Amino acid sequence: MSTREQLPLPDTLAGRVWPCSGPPPRGRRLHRHDELEFNLVTTGRAGYLVEDRRFEMSPGMMIWLYPEQDHVLVNESPDLAMWVGVFRPSLLRKVCREPGHRVLRQPRPTHPICRRLGGGATASLGRLLSSQSALRDAQRDRINAGLGYVLLEAWAQFDDAEQPSEGTDVHPAVERAARLILNEAEPRPIESLAKEVRLSPAHLSRLFAQQMGVSVTHFRQRCALERFVRAYGTGYRMNLMAAALAAGFGSYAQFHRVFKRHYGFAPAEFRRRVRELV
Repeated sequence: MSTREQLPLPDTLAGRVWPCSGPPPRGRRLHRHDELEFNLVTTGRAGYLVEDRRFEMSPGMMIWLYPEQDHVLVNESPDLAMWVGVFRPSLLRKVCREPGHRVLRQPRPTHPICRRLGGGATASLGRLLSSQSALRDAQRDRINAGLGYVLLEAWAQFDDAEQPSEGTDVHPAVERAARLILNEAEPRPIESLAKEVRLSPAHLSRLFAQQMGVSVTHFRQRCALERFVRAYGTGYRMNLMAAALAAGFGSYAQFHRVFKRHYGFAPAEFRRRVRELV
């Protein structure tokens, strides 16, 4: 089962737009939420698991995620950077009144969700998103008015983009294995995982790597890093080593090596970034 996430939006705001790069402050897991969301990749690459399909994300790719769709990034490159926009249902009801916009008010999509924008469209939309994200929370009237325009402009650029990406079907056993790994409290042996999804360990390993673009071990390490981020939080309750051990790493040396390989910088730099957010 996925987690229905409560996004940390102030009650006075109809949504939010922000740039996203590096490990998320609270970690990431398979989830859904009441708000409509779009992501626009500007640098790097990632895989997006959306229910039973996998989408390859690279610069210029935009994806829309609806309230009833489970989704999670599954294989981000260290240089991944993207814009994220989320919009409350109340805003959608207010601004999405024309026939071509009403699809955005649905709980599930009735159209392709992923397309590649042209370079000019990506750049112009990026400038608009940058201007919107620079507004302070106290400027709620400007933020809420701007969110409506951002939503419709982003949809217009998406609708005019090239042939949609249909994504890749994910084998039910691979999807099940990914969900189990995402939700496990600590790593389990590949034999146990394979038995639960009714494949041999060798077959699961081969099929998982083919369809997810990353090995089971790499995927599990990424999930352990997410558990670390959630355990560490703001750093007041646990230090780096305690959070790493709680996330399932066998030693701090192993954690340090995996963290730096995945994110491109050391855990100490992550600690500094978190403290700047507090």
